[in-house]
This record gives sequence, structure tokens and C-alpha cells, in this order.
Amino acid sequence: MTENDDQNQGKKDDKNKQNSGSMGNRGVTRPMAEMQINNGSGDKQEKKDQDKDKKKKKQSREGMDMPMEKRMNMLHMHHKQTLWVYWLIVLLGGWMILFPITFNYSVGTVEPSGGREVWLTLSERIMVMRWSDIISGILLMIFGWRSLTPNRPVSLWVCCFVGIWITFAPLIFWSPTAVGYLNSTMVGALVIALIILIPGMPNMITYMKMGSQVPPGWTYNPSSWPQRWIMIVLAFFGWVVSRYLGAFQLGYLDTAWDPFFGEGTMKVLNSNMSHSFPISDGAMGALAYTFEFLMGWMGSPTRWRTMPWMVTFFGILVIPLGLVHIFLVISQPVVVGEWCTFCLLAAAIMLPMIPLEFDEVIAMGQHMVQAKRRGDNMWDVFWKGGKAFEMNKDERTTELIEFPQKPVKVFKSSVWGMSVPWTLGVCTIIGIAAMFVPAVFEVGIQKTASDIFHLSGSLIVVVSVICMGEIVRRGRYLNILLGLAMAIGPWFVDNTPIGLCITGLIAGLLVAGLSIPTGVIKERYGLWGKYVK
Repeated sequence: MTENDDQNQGKKDDKNKQNSGSMGNRGVTRPMAEMQINNGSGDKQEKKDQDKDKKKKKQSREGMDMPMEKRMNMLHMHHKQTLWVYWLIVLLGGWMILFPITFNYSVGTVEPSGGREVWLTLSERIMVMRWSDIISGILLMIFGWRSLTPNRPVSLWVCCFVGIWITFAPLIFWSPTAVGYLNSTMVGALVIALIILIPGMPNMITYMKMGSQVPPGWTYNPSSWPQRWIMIVLAFFGWVVSRYLGAFQLGYLDTAWDPFFGEGTMKVLNSNMSHSFPISDGAMGALAYTFEFLMGWMGSPTRWRTMPWMVTFFGILVIPLGLVHIFLVISQPVVVGEWCTFCLLAAAIMLPMIPLEFDEVIAMGQHMVQAKRRGDNMWDVFWKGGKAFEMNKDERTTELIEFPQKPVKVFKSSVWGMSVPWTLGVCTIIGIAAMFVPAVFEVGIQKTASDIFHLSGSLIVVVSVICMGEIVRRGRYLNILLGLAMAIGPWFVDNTPIGLCITGLIAGLLVAGLSIPTGVIKERYGLWGKYVK
């Protein structure tokens, strides 16, 4: 082979490595991606061995496991490649120490909006924010320095939790300056990203088992990048919207603009319901969206199997806490008597995230159930993923990197598991219309009758959109109860116009009837399939 041939072959090898290190492998850590590359020839050999010796089939299913010595070698190699991350953590620690000196918390202080009383005085808020920054910076420098040595996962996790604390601190202590809030939230998010997202989970190379990409019995991979990019984009916009609301409550803005309801936004944000929370609910929503945005990037396309703990925490953020957020927004016209445009927008951003995340949580749950049946240690499976049950590849999903050339195909891959039966579509339209019906019969309507339409209509919309996720299609039966509440409720409220009662009766019975058919189911869901009815 000539020298030119060697160079050409080297270029081809480099190109192959670059292609294999695309979005599909991010989040596992690059050594794991390289494991997949290096094991390419090993896969062929293993297949030959299986053909020769059927007795090794069980071992090969658990397999493609690498000796610990080789894993440690790859861990050290990866640490060299990402050493700049840990140096940057040390520098960010120095930044946090110097920040209270450079940008004095005593200059440009503000008080929370609406005369809200907080648990600390202004002088106490200044003092604790200053010391929080300094102590956090010292910890980042110490444990960031320790992280310069490979195989120190505890130090890395300490840095990660320090980043989480830095993000929380301005909410808990009601940061007296806008620049302090901005610095903490951005530096905290950057620290988390540097520790978890760029190099991948600490020391994951030492225990991760290779295996299937598609859950057993499923027709698609709920953790693929196309399935996750919509969540990431929605979380980013939710972060922006909620941060605006939080900035007003924290006192960094004098007014909160509302394009439709005048001063409704400020009345909601300064209401007794809002003041009952010990911290700014708007800023807390921004924090939740921050974590959702970051966690959307975490892990490989097989994280339903390799990172059950992360999928669990992400699911808690999106599903139960997301539902609480939506219900709080829905209750505003009832409890406060006002609407808030940006609150509604934040809830509308959260709503589609719930059905989009349900399938990943169910896939993770199926993996845990199968591991329990096999007799695996559930603690190890939850934190480390455990052994795979199949060896398959996701050959159906259109890679996210192809989005510029194949946007339609990528979008279709993004919404597998979601379908819109005409019945649920009509229920959604009826629910939206019901929220505005009281305005048509405004004269002589008691607030109770109006509240029935507002609550039942908005809840019908929530249930209908969530149940467009095939995996939770059974939840549509809740709309039967909500439809009956809309149909019957107004008749028991005094002075309700007969026209409004009849409108509610017709709309409510339509919703109840349309909630009986299952609608189209396009995908298969393994063990969960028997519940999709």
C-alpha cells in the first residue's frame, strides 16, 4: 500500500469516527460512542461465535461487555479529551468568588413586587447571597481541581450539586439585584451542563451495558433525538416566558405587560394565591423549565434503559409538576378573577410536553419490570441501567442531523406515539369554546356558573391533548365526567340563563359521547400494549 493510500484510508477512518460521534451518541460519554465503533468488528466476531456455539447465546445477550481494564483505559482517554471542562469549572469557581466583589449586592437593590413580605430583610438577603456565591465558588474550585484527576465521580457530582444550588439560591434568598439573579441562574446552568452534558455522566463508562435501542415489543424508540428535540425547544421557550414572570415578582421589572388582559398579569402575579408561596412561583417555573431543558439533552438515545433514574426525575418534572403548574393557571380566573396571558402561554407550552414524555417513562418502567422478573438487583438497575433484554438497532428513526434535508421525516419521527383522533380534536375545540361561552351570556350570570364553564372547558382541553398520546389514551374517560359536569352543573345554579344551561347540556353530552371511542392507535408498546384501549 502506498503512502497516499495510507493517507486516504486515514481520512476515511477519521470521517467514520466523526459521523459516528453525531447527535445519536451524545450524552453517553464519548468513550461509550467509541466502544460502539471499536466493537464493530467485535460484533461480527461475536455473531460468528454464536453461530458456532449456541450455548453462548445468553452470554452474548448480556454481552458486548468489556473488561474493566479496557473500560478504565477508555475512561482515562476520555478524561484527557475533556480536561478543559474541569479547568473551566475551576475558573467558574473563581468567577463566583469574585462576583460579589465586582458587582456589589448592595448597589441597585430592589424589593419584591406588590409589597410581598419575604422571610429575610434586605440586609440579610445581601449577606446570604454574597456568602452563597463565595462558598459555592470555593467548593467549585476545590472539587473542580480534584476532578482534574480521572476516576473521581464523587467530586464531579459535588460540582453538579453546587451548580444546582447556585441556580436555586437567588430564588430562596430573593436576590436583591437583577444582575445577581442573572449571574446565578446562568452560571448554575453552565456548571450542570459542563459536568453532565458535555463529558457525559461521571464514570458511566465503567458500568454501562450495551444493548437494544428500541424497547422490546415497541415499534419506535421514545428516547431518540427526534423524540426529544421538541421537548428541548418547548422547555427553552417555557424558560424564557417564566423568567419574565419571575423577574417581575422578584422586583426587577416595574410592570408586567399583557397584550390581552390589561393589568390582569400583574394582578395574578401579586394575588394572595401567588403571595402564599414562600418563593416566586414565576421564577420557580423558570427553574423547572431550566432543568427540563438541560435534562432533555442528557443521556444517549437508549437512556430509557441505561438511565432509569434520570428518566424518572425528568418524568416527575414534566408530568406531575407540569400538571400542578397547569392546574394553578387554570384556577386563576376562579381564585383571582383575572387572566394572565403569559401564564396561559407557559401552561400551553407545558401541556404537549406531558404526552411527549409519558412514553419514555413507560418504556423505562417496562425495563424495570422485566429486570425485576429476571431477579436483578433493582437498586443497581435504577441507578446503572442493568443488562439489556434484546440486541436491536433503531433503523426506523430519521436522524436529527438530517433535519435540514428531511424536515418532514424528522418531524414524523418526533411525534410517533401521538395521534389526533377526530373525537379528541372535537373535544378540544368544544373545551376551548366553553371557556368563552359565559362572555356571550354575561348579563345575569352568577360567578359560579361561569366558573363551571371555565374549569370544565379548560380541563377538557387538558385531558384531550394529553390523551392524544396513545400510551395514555385511556385517560379520555375523564372527559366523560367533565362533560357531565358541564351538562348538569349550570342547572343547579340560580339565575343561570336557560340558553347557557342548554348550551352546556349539548356541549357536555357531546364531550361525554365523543370520549368513548378509542380512536386510532398507530404504534405498539410492548408490555404496556394491553392498557392502550
